[in-house]
Amino acid sequence: MLALCGSQAEAEDAVQEAFVEALRHRDRLAHADRPEAWLRTVALNRLRNRWRHAKVARRLLAQVPGPRAALGMTPDHVALVAALQQLDHATREIVVLHHLADLQVQEIADQLGLPAGTVKSRPARGRAHLAGLLDDRADDKQCDREAEPHG
Repeated sequence: MLALCGSQAEAEDAVQEAFVEALRHRDRLAHADRPEAWLRTVALNRLRNRWRHAKVARRLLAQVPGPRAALGMTPDHVALVAALQQLDHATREIVVLHHLADLQVQEIADQLGLPAGTVKSRPARGRAHLAGLLDDRADDKQCDREAEPHG
């Protein structure tokens, strides 16, 4: 993995995640003809997912007008992470894989072992829920109501 990605930390993370998957899927690994190849494929897929995400982030960052500042924990980022935490785990996983990791529906379905229809419907519900949580106008209205004198 180190030879593929050139980063010791990234390679170690990918290998560690592959071993976590091996523990989760002991039965699948136990029946694999070549367990080392299975682990290597999982680690490689982890690297590919990171590369895909980085590519999307670079592409989107290039489209943002204005000066380029280092990515950090902006208030919007904090709000998004907090809102994502309010989604149920299954929906959050699909929303993140689809919108942040830029995976296609079938890739997500294959990776999570879900029907494609489920993968298609959950992001729509997740986006609707997130929209309500992240709607600045709803926050403004709540602040306005709280500031009104009570008679």
